[in-house]
Amino acid sequence: MILPIVAFGDPVLRKVAVEINADYPELKTLIANMKETMYNAAGVGLAAPQIGKSIRLFLIDASPFADDEELSEKDRDVLKNFNKVFINARILKEEGTEWVFNEGCLSIPDVREDVFRQPEITIEYQDEEFKTHTETLNGLAARVFQHEYDHIDGILFTDKLSTLKKRLIKKKLEHISKGKIRANYRMRFPNLKKKK
Repeated sequence: MILPIVAFGDPVLRKVAVEINADYPELKTLIANMKETMYNAAGVGLAAPQIGKSIRLFLIDASPFADDEELSEKDRDVLKNFNKVFINARILKEEGTEWVFNEGCLSIPDVREDVFRQPEITIEYQDEEFKTHTETLNGLAARVFQHEYDHIDGILFTDKLSTLKKRLIKKKLEHISKGKIRANYRMRFPNLKKKK
């Protein structure tokens, strides 16, 4: 089932999400619905807060990035197979010199900005079976993970912009929260004025 994606301005996007365990109700159905929602919106990641659930769950399918000719063969192979569910994820270590990449977000349609992030991270997470994994991610895989991880900590990519950039997109963000945009997927707007 395709779920509506929560738009910028909804308080759920600002909450620090809570951990879950294997008893979480209908988790497999939720994950299947999140996947369907992400693919319907042509996203490469989706976090539970983006569908209104403040839990530490997100999924990533970075395979669309594998077509980027500028990437090395090794990086393309990693991205082609980077399709995972992350539950109760933690970043254990961040390393390297920050690098810039143009990011967008399904909760903030039509806004794309350059964001600096570290190129290498070591993470710990649980999969759908609640088995614990520790991995090191690099490049775009690390970046997509950090973007989704921010969502479960109540952080949006726009928070990482300079004061000037934030001022420049302020009006656009207000319009998004009021539903004054056209997205080609279902959305839920926090400040949408109901027609009488």
